[in-house]
Amino acid sequence: MKVAKITESEFRKMVLTSSNKLNKNAEFINSLNVFPVPDGDTGTNMSLSLASGYKYVSESTSTKVGDLGIALAKGLLMGARGNSGVILSQIFRGFSKSMAKKENLTAQDLADAITSGVETAYKAVMKPTEGTILTVARKAAEAARNTVKNTDDCVEVMEATYEAAKQALATTPELLPVLKEVGVVDSGGQGLTFVYEGFYEALSGNITDDEHVPNVEEMDEMVNAEHHKSVQSQLHTEDIKYGYCTEIMVKLGAGRLVDQEFEYDKFRNHLAEIGDSLLVIADDEVVKVHVHTEHPGKVLSYGQEFGSLIKVKVDNMRLQHETILEKDEDNNKDDVEAKKLADARKNAGDYGILTVVSGKGLKDLFISLGATDILDGGQTMNPSTQDFVDIISASSAKKFIIFPNNKNIFLAAKQATELVDIPVKVVQSRSVLEGLSGIFAFNPDMDLEDNVTDMEENISSVKSGQVTIAVRDTTLNGKEIKKDDYMGIVDGDITVTASDSKTAAISMVESMLDDDSEVVTIIYGEDGNEAEAKEIEQAILDIDDDLEVEIHEGDQPVYPYLISVE
Repeated sequence: MKVAKITESEFRKMVLTSSNKLNKNAEFINSLNVFPVPDGDTGTNMSLSLASGYKYVSESTSTKVGDLGIALAKGLLMGARGNSGVILSQIFRGFSKSMAKKENLTAQDLADAITSGVETAYKAVMKPTEGTILTVARKAAEAARNTVKNTDDCVEVMEATYEAAKQALATTPELLPVLKEVGVVDSGGQGLTFVYEGFYEALSGNITDDEHVPNVEEMDEMVNAEHHKSVQSQLHTEDIKYGYCTEIMVKLGAGRLVDQEFEYDKFRNHLAEIGDSLLVIADDEVVKVHVHTEHPGKVLSYGQEFGSLIKVKVDNMRLQHETILEKDEDNNKDDVEAKKLADARKNAGDYGILTVVSGKGLKDLFISLGATDILDGGQTMNPSTQDFVDIISASSAKKFIIFPNNKNIFLAAKQATELVDIPVKVVQSRSVLEGLSGIFAFNPDMDLEDNVTDMEENISSVKSGQVTIAVRDTTLNGKEIKKDDYMGIVDGDITVTASDSKTAAISMVESMLDDDSEVVTIIYGEDGNEAEAKEIEQAILDIDDDLEVEIHEGDQPVYPYLISVE
């Protein structure tokens, strides 16, 4: 089957097939995580990110592939989760720029778009590492460029791209020794290979996935369920600046009230003055608007100046949010937390301080140190770019500081800083322990740059340790690890293993101590307990009774004990 030009319908099928393929294989991709810890969420992140991209494509009424490419990039941008999801969004950002003005795609256009995606992704990563998704993308693009020299068939170009991605994926263990030691290929590269496989299958007509293909509504529900579980429960009703989520679709040029010609920038700028969270997607016939506003009637009336309303949807977000809170089984605790956050906002002046964390105890610790906003997440639950944007946009703060507390959240947080209208800085805290140390330095009277400098200086003096359980047998850095062993991880490296969490914790702390150590902080989680934490404290004091040891209840998942040494 030859395809000389990729039309709108074929492009939609390409995105849907790839999204479905990622969704089906998410757990397999997750299993490729190098560390044998329960945080292998690359497949989940990439699947949800592309599902968001497909959602935007499905909602576009355009018949031009260029417009659909822009919609795909926008959806990926807003739904990007984890580093892998952000890099995938950057690949398709470049992809969409190359094809932006195209009605259909020729084989040459396809090769150019794939190449542009690689160039954009490499620029987005500060220190590109070979043996990752970037290598797979680059090798695949090289194959696309070479193949298009001898054919005008999009199917042949996409087949060569997919085959080259598979071959490049197989070489990733040779480029990254840690992959070779563990015996896996790069998980992000595997995800991108599935994306290109989906593109090829859709173009060739040989879709091998006989699993259920989610429809638009199911994709929408999946994306929104993930989005709202990490955002809605963290926002507070009084913080919602614009209370009505308003959506309209306008058929341009039709209707009795039309009195002016549609100009995208003028139209969008006017709506931006009466609301936020604005999204305007338009083609020659239809414009679709999503905006949060206090005056939904003004949005409807303005739309009628350009055409007839063919879809109208208005939701009272304050009422929705109050309903969500009413259903919460722990409403009293939520009220206490809301009051604490309200007090923290008063004390923070012009600042908003957003931290990503799970566990009631840890949330209380961050709030007590000045956090004004909490985003529920961390290991196994990386928030999206949209999650950060929503919280910042709903706040009245004039500037924001973000503590990701996980290196896999850095890129999504950084991407969010470019999508909001106030200054936002990301403090690169790799763990909640680093985040706690960093936020301790916050001074509401200092400017943004100086605050971040002091916070990162505090972080540099902290050794961060985590105790968790191995989910599979493996060998890493010469250390043999058995499934269900407890591991002590210090600043990202597995330093000790033991058959029980207490022994692992004590051995880990012993490896962290030096002559300059003064304070040890133990935070016990859902699978730890205070009694055992006190036994760990006594063992630490037996090593050095001059140390000061603090114990806190964190309630965090995944890690029975988080321990810092300063």
